Order: sequence, then C-alpha cells, then structure tokens
Amino acid sequence: MAAASKAEQAYLTLKERIMDGTFGPGRRLVIDQLGREFNISSVPWRESLRRLEAEGWVEIIPNVGAIVKTFDTDAWKHTMLLLARIEGYATALSSEHLTADDITHARSLNKEMGDALANFDTGRFGQLNREFHELLCSRCADARLNDMVISEWARAEVIRRSAFWYAPGRALASLTEHESLIDLIEGGADPEMIETAARRHEIKTVDAVLKYDAERDGH
Repeated sequence: MAAASKAEQAYLTLKERIMDGTFGPGRRLVIDQLGREFNISSVPWRESLRRLEAEGWVEIIPNVGAIVKTFDTDAWKHTMLLLARIEGYATALSSEHLTADDITHARSLNKEMGDALANFDTGRFGQLNREFHELLCSRCADARLNDMVISEWARAEVIRRSAFWYAPGRALASLTEHESLIDLIEGGADPEMIETAARRHEIKTVDAVLKYDAERDGH
C-alpha cells in the first residue's frame, strides 16, 4: 500500500510540474536526481514515468532515459480535435443543468476575456478561456467525461507554452461564438444543437491556426 502511495505521489509530482512548465518540453527526467530532491525511491519514479508515457506526457528513449515530450503542430491539432468532440458532448450534457448564476458567470468571463484581449494580455486571455469552457462542462453528470475534458485542456495548455500557435483575429471571433453558445444554452436549445455549436467553435480555432500557418510558410 505504501509503495502504491509513493508511486501516486511521484506521478502527481511529475505531472504537476510538467503542466505548470517547471519541467518543460525536452527536459530529461533523471530518476536518481528526482529521488534525492523528493526523497522517494527509484521504483515509484519508474512506475510514474511509465504511466506518464502511456498518457503521452513523457517519452522513454533507449540509452537516453525519460524526457518530457516535445509537442508539434500535429500534436496540437489532434489534441484540439479530440477536445472538440468530447467537450461538445460534455457541454450538451451539462447545458440543461447550468444555473442562472452559471450563465451570468459565463458572460462575465467572456467580458473579462475581451478586456484581456484589449490589454494584449494573452496569458490572462488563455486562462479565462479555459475557465469559460470548463464552466460550461461543469454540470455534466458523467464525471469520467468531465475529467477527460480537463485533462485535454491541460495538454493543450502545455502545448501552447512550448510553441505559440495563433491566428490573427481568431481570439476576437471566439468571443462572439462564446456569446452565441451562451444564448443557445440560456434559451434551452436542443442539446444536439449545443453540442454541434461547441464542437464547431473548437474546430474553427484549429482551421484558423492551420490556415495561418500554411499562409505564413508560403510566404
């Protein structure tokens, strides 16, 4: 039981530091070093690294060891497309249970996002954007689905920190789409319509970024 507890502790320690950027992409994770720093023996670290490798956070390379995975545009695209599918469904399931206070909070977050954009505070914009989307999924009764949404949002944030993907004008357009999505939910629209709107919102971001990248590479 103690070994399992240590393995979980090692796993959570590593994952938290990968997500907050302390251990950035390409960082080598040396078991002996981790053991000395956190006073946990080597076996729990090996277990946690295998678990993180299975989740796609770490690569274990022969004769090199474990390194934090370096993400590319394809990884970002696949993460966002998966997020579009699961978040759309989670939003639809959640929509019927969102309260008037939730709706008010969602509109407030969207307004704060507009303020952050006007002040060129992209970090604050990204944080508020994630809070907005997670709020709309928060009343989903399927806890496992909601956990998947949160996990994929975390992955998307890590990827954004490793390389800045953007498309001019997309952030501003997303605010209008957010308002439309809130209107659908508040108006009691059919869950399938809400799911489609939420999914298309994320896909539009992917399309805009990939189109901008292609045009930039062309020039």
